[in-house]
Amino acid sequence: MVLADISLVDVLWSMVVFFFLFIWIMILLQVLLDLFRDHSESGGMKALWVIFIVLLPFLAVFIYLIARGKGMAERNAALQKSSQKDFDQYVQSVAGGSPTDQIAKAKELLDAGTIDQAEFDSLKAKALA
Repeated sequence: MVLADISLVDVLWSMVVFFFLFIWIMILLQVLLDLFRDHSESGGMKALWVIFIVLLPFLAVFIYLIARGKGMAERNAALQKSSQKDFDQYVQSVAGGSPTDQIAKAKELLDAGTIDQAEFDSLKAKALA
């Protein structure tokens, strides 16, 4: 029987190997994504980095992380700030604009008699929160 030939140690060792393989692939992808995300680096240098990564992957990735790790963190932080800013702008556009716009719309509804003063106060409080 095939299952009788596989011990618990073999299964655990395989899990450890796959775990470290997954981590290695994630680090490699992160380095490559950062390399091509960096607009200050020339195309020739990017090509040299890729060749270096293909020929000597462990050494190249560790050198890249040591030499360009700080810039890598700064680019990731800038990307996250940009993404957050874009998301906030999208939410504002979908939510009905700025708080002053929301209060103005609520005032129009109050003046038209669609809502009463309590509902206007509630909408105003939500817009200012």
